[in-house]
This record gives sequence, structure tokens and C-alpha cells, in this order.
Amino acid sequence: MRRLLLIDDDEQLAAPLAAFFRRFDCELVSATTPSAGLALLKEGGFDAAILDVMLPEMDGFELCRTIRKHSDLPIVMLTARGDVMDRVVGLELGADDYVPKPFEPRELLARLQTVWRRSGSRGTTAAAPAAGPRLMAFDGLSLDLDRRQALRQGELLDLTGTEFELLVMLAREPHKVFSRDEILERLRGHAAEDLLTRAVDILVSRLRKKLEPLDCIRTLRGVGYAFAAGPAA
Repeated sequence: MRRLLLIDDDEQLAAPLAAFFRRFDCELVSATTPSAGLALLKEGGFDAAILDVMLPEMDGFELCRTIRKHSDLPIVMLTARGDVMDRVVGLELGADDYVPKPFEPRELLARLQTVWRRSGSRGTTAAAPAAGPRLMAFDGLSLDLDRRQALRQGELLDLTGTEFELLVMLAREPHKVFSRDEILERLRGHAAEDLLTRAVDILVSRLRKKLEPLDCIRTLRGVGYAFAAGPAA
């Protein structure tokens, strides 16, 4: 059974959501404040966290940043419908996906399942092995798909799950140009929204900074991005 942690100050949300998730062999544990949620996370045993943006003590963005300092636990943010900046900021801070409020529980479950598929074997249900090589080596960069690790000139990089997935996706097909919409659809598991293509630019910019001084990602203005690292010597 998968265990989910909901951190949302809406006390009316947890009970019906927990009842829904039980039908799909998932246990939902809830907290109404970030401090209570962080205390539960320290105990471990969770397969994903669901964070509301509007919270007491600290907002969901700060909470996401705090969790990301110590954990690569899958995170889904609950954002105000139509507030594109909430979604962009959440992705920039390392959230794996977002669900706009109000939402259908089935949509939230579908987003979580997509995140679990992308993130390998996190959680209680093993994922199918990814296709292709399990080790990828390039000039100054190596990717270990089983351990979900990236090494830049021998140094382990601190990548979020989404950053790692983007890097692997580009590296699997060097020099192929991926459009922003294609990147969003592959990473999110659902059709891209035009207004969210900016999130791809933010994600690529953040990944490039972590890869410096390597220049692995090429931009084709107005078209998209391509992996440009050469083969390992």
C-alpha cells in the first residue's frame, strides 16, 4: 500500500480524499500545518507529498523548498486554478507536478501515478524497467539510470526528479530537437498547456546552471532544446 502525505489547512478535504484513495490501495495521512507535516515526513514511509500553496506558518513554495533540501520524495502542488505563476514557481522549486484547485480526486491520482512511473521504483509498487541503457556516458557527464544519479566530471549532481528525467530524455536522443510542448507532455504525462511552456525554459535554465561548466543543452531559438554533449573519450 502506498502512503501519501497531504499538507493542507482545509480540514474538510482530507476525509473524502482519504476515502477515495483507499479504494486504490493508498493510505492518505494529513496535516493542516507545515510543521506538523514536516514532523510526519521525518518519520519516513511516505511515497509522495501533496502540498497546498496557501498554508499557515510558511507557504507551499517554502515548504517544497524545505523538503527538497533533504529528500527527492515526489511532490505534487495544489495551486489556484488559472494561476500560472504558482505552477511555474512550484516546478522551479522542484515540485514534480501540480493540480489546480478545485480538482477531481481521480485527476490527482492520475498525476501521482504518472510521477511514480517517471521516478522509477519509489514507493511500494515496482515500476517497469526503463528501456535502453542503464548507464550513459558522455564527455564529462555520466548518468546512472538505476540509481537515478548524474555525475559531472565525477561530482554527484543534486538534481530534482524532474531535472533528472529531462536530462535523461534529452540524452537518449542526442541532437534531436525537442519542442517545449513535447518536453512538457513527456515529463508531465498529459497534454501541455501553452501558457506553461515558460516552465520548460525555467527548468532548462536551472539544469544548465547545475551542469556548468559543461555545455550539454543547445537552444534552437523558437524551436526547442537538444542534447549536445559529445561521447565519452
